[in-house]
Amino acid sequence: MSKTIRILSIGVLLAGWMALGQAFAGKLPDFTDLARENSPAVVNISTHREVKKTDKPQFPHQFKIPDLPEDSPFNDLFRRFFEGIPHVPMPEPDMQSLGSGFIISEDGYILTNRHVIDGADTVEVRLSDRRVFDAKVIGSDKASDVALIKIEADNLPTVKIGKSSELEVGEWVLAIGSPFGFDHSVTAGIVSAKGRSLPSENYVPFIQTDVAINPGNSGGPLINMDGEVVGINSQIYSRTGGFMGLSFAIPIELAMNVAEQLRKTGHVSRGYLGVLIQDVDRNLAESFGLKQPQGALVTQVMKDTPAEKAGLQPGDIIVEFNGTPIKRSGELPPLVGASPVDQEATLTIIRDGERMSVKVRIAELPEEAMSASAGGGQRVDPNRIERLGAVVTDLTPEARKRAKLPAGGALITQVEDEGPAREAGLLRGDVIRMFNRKKVESAAHLRKLAEEAKGTVAALILRDGQPLFVAIRVND
Repeated sequence: MSKTIRILSIGVLLAGWMALGQAFAGKLPDFTDLARENSPAVVNISTHREVKKTDKPQFPHQFKIPDLPEDSPFNDLFRRFFEGIPHVPMPEPDMQSLGSGFIISEDGYILTNRHVIDGADTVEVRLSDRRVFDAKVIGSDKASDVALIKIEADNLPTVKIGKSSELEVGEWVLAIGSPFGFDHSVTAGIVSAKGRSLPSENYVPFIQTDVAINPGNSGGPLINMDGEVVGINSQIYSRTGGFMGLSFAIPIELAMNVAEQLRKTGHVSRGYLGVLIQDVDRNLAESFGLKQPQGALVTQVMKDTPAEKAGLQPGDIIVEFNGTPIKRSGELPPLVGASPVDQEATLTIIRDGERMSVKVRIAELPEEAMSASAGGGQRVDPNRIERLGAVVTDLTPEARKRAKLPAGGALITQVEDEGPAREAGLLRGDVIRMFNRKKVESAAHLRKLAEEAKGTVAALILRDGQPLFVAIRVND
């Protein structure tokens, strides 16, 4: 092949690669217009919680008076030594929190997350034009993690509200917020899944995305390619505290419904069924005569509830709610919670292998039912031990080999934010070998021991290969 022909061949090849690259680049979305149009309506939120001043002696930094017995001769020594030190009010630093929000009305109503403003004495909102306003909290809802606040201003820029129900998995979406306080940062990704249920959230069918979300993004908008807000960025799943590719947003329809109720009444009403439910796995499906796992298995029917009045029984499998199929138990609570109170709903259940319809009149979820996790159809994690506030499981052969355990034990896979396990200092990855002086044979055995325990008990755990006893005060 001549030199000229080789040069021509290489030129043709390079031209082909360039054309292919341009074609590929032409398919990638351009977010510049979306960011420009929506950023003015996104706000930065700072909160402050004032800690009351307390009278403290001006001791050296980090000095603590020893806790001595009442009859100790050193008590008089310490009293005399510090008697002359003046006592002055010592202010504690204000607690600050940073988050995001977005304006939904020209007269100053703003949506954000409840956890952004929870416990704050003052809420400060900074607009994109650098104006700063003190905001009033109109109301917040713990179950959905939605809050509505308001600033006194007119003719404000607003976002367009879309429909999360029309989102498709794989669709591009955009987030605007203030991660770590960096105002109006823009990140993008795709919708990873819809209708996700999280262990601690029963009434929100989350939108899962791979959009980079970090502390400070909470409360900011999730925007589709039409420039419409389809969700509120709320949570991430992370083992490090930072972004790991799993972000969750509250569907905008749910958030706007909550906001409207907060604006009108100051509180949120939810539908209430009165059952505890769990997923149907392959083995349970076989035992109940189902061809495949589906539905929400009723494990308990609460007394004096719509479910009891409708005749629901433990062992019933709810496979449809008002015509909407229930594939997993986590899909039921949001449907029940969003149902109008005091109206009739139709459940399709499987009982003793027979498919039947049941009419039930939805009640309003009472506050005590919300706190007791016995609401419109709360899920039961079969591995969760409520009296410990932890989720456990049996050890896999690999985990057992690493722990050098021939048999027995229960592996902690999750420690809840509040509860005996957290108070005792238990950690994810700990293996409970003994509980209340009895060897733990399995996760199910630990549940049984926890149910029988009273007061404070000793537990022998294995942590990083080292045995350790801890004291656990089980819930009554």
